[in-house]
Amino acid sequence: MGDNDHSDIIEHHVEEEMEKRGPRSTAASSSFLESVTPSDRDREALSGALSGTHSGTHSGTQSSTRLLAYSDALISIIATVMILPVAHTKVEDTEELRESVQVLLTKKIAVYLMTFLIVSVAWAAHIRLFQVIVRIDDCLALLNLACMMLITFLPYTFSLMATFPENILGILLFCGCVMVMGVIQCVIVLYAFSRPFLLNDQIQISENQTFYKHHILKVIMRVPIMCFFASIFSFIFFQLSYVLLAIVIFLPYISQSLKWCRSKAIGQVAESPDAMLFYSYLPNEPLNKDRVEAFSDGVYAIVATLLILDICEDNVPDPSVVKNQFGGSLVSALQVYGPEYLAYFGSFATVGLLWFVHHSLFLHVTKTTRSMGLLNTFSLAFVGGLPLAYQLTHEFPRNSRNELEAIQISCVIIFFAGIFQLAIWVVALYNERETLHPYVRYGGREHAFMLAKLALYPCVALGTFFLTCILSRFSAQIFHLMEITVPVAFLVLRLLVRVGLALLRLLFCPERPEQRDLLEEGEDEARVPFNPLVT
Repeated sequence: MGDNDHSDIIEHHVEEEMEKRGPRSTAASSSFLESVTPSDRDREALSGALSGTHSGTHSGTQSSTRLLAYSDALISIIATVMILPVAHTKVEDTEELRESVQVLLTKKIAVYLMTFLIVSVAWAAHIRLFQVIVRIDDCLALLNLACMMLITFLPYTFSLMATFPENILGILLFCGCVMVMGVIQCVIVLYAFSRPFLLNDQIQISENQTFYKHHILKVIMRVPIMCFFASIFSFIFFQLSYVLLAIVIFLPYISQSLKWCRSKAIGQVAESPDAMLFYSYLPNEPLNKDRVEAFSDGVYAIVATLLILDICEDNVPDPSVVKNQFGGSLVSALQVYGPEYLAYFGSFATVGLLWFVHHSLFLHVTKTTRSMGLLNTFSLAFVGGLPLAYQLTHEFPRNSRNELEAIQISCVIIFFAGIFQLAIWVVALYNERETLHPYVRYGGREHAFMLAKLALYPCVALGTFFLTCILSRFSAQIFHLMEITVPVAFLVLRLLVRVGLALLRLLFCPERPEQRDLLEEGEDEARVPFNPLVT
């Protein structure tokens, strides 16, 4: 974007921050959202600490910013590294890749996806809990560490369940971890409500703190209770236990669907407005945008790191091999790994550009909702599969059937990673007044450019897939050409969008002088700050 676009966006961010720091006489829902922003957490924690020097009541209170950053980093790592057993599965050249995926990789891919989703559910619950608790002390920090330890153990329990599906030990270990996590989270809630200065401002000034506490405890205990029943059924009919565990992942959406059916059957049920601020299971329930970005950045960074780890492990030749087979010429020995280097740089560019698109999208997002968070989780799950795509694209001989299928699998992974990013934007457009800056709303100045950014990778991946089906002999060349041209396309994308829009206007709506005046007025109106537009 140009300098003017950057200055306009920065102006909006500054105005929003100034508005957030305004008087506390605003509506209850806006004060709750303000209370979960990191800047306000720091400010309130500082004021609490200063007041504690006089009263002694708040001594030891800290900002939760660093604890949340550590938790997000830990959860993103544990969610992503489960792709390593999948990516490092060796497939022999004599085997058909399609059969190998069905036999060798199916269980491991299922374990990776289930682990990613389960860990993401735990992370979303952690976000919602610490949107209520915005300040911490030493006791809360230690309790949070206990939760993190149990979350990091979950992938091991899933590995046991996949390796020994008919043995109930893996189910019992998983259910036991989730139940203990639920107990620890309940202790965190009870402890925080016994010291209200740890809670966000909305709850501190509320007269219904008991209602808040009971409502949060009731929601937290739903998943441990489901796991308790799953552990019991594992002794009777263990297949039903797997069904209950699958329900755990989609419990928020099942609960909301049942509530909608009940409202249609018996009429709208009156509900306290306090319950609608958080722990509501509504699709537009707010999630902390900064934590969504931090978790996403962690996944992208880890995936990029895993790629270079494979290079360091597999593509450093043995000195004796260099001496005996290549006459001591290291350059000649490294030339053998040419396809691996090409696959690495192409995969890294793909990861980096997907992050760039994600960054551009969330630069224009003003509020992240639960439904946007779910779509972001699906996108990140496919981004985590890119190390598998890297391994497959250089694993097999040139022009073989396995190479074609490996490249097509890579195209599918890239397509879904990009299409879920596009879906986030579509969902944000549905409530654009609340979730997006004016520039990228429908008809805004940046709308077409943002659409082109988000649609580029899905369109290119889909086109590459069909081209490899038609020109199978040149599948590797087509795929590598796609990896090279996409970065160039991003560099000239704004120019291409402007040229395309100009051609469309020239063909379908020739501009007249009065239309030019209207367009100029529209552009001036788009430059009006966001807050005056709302007011």
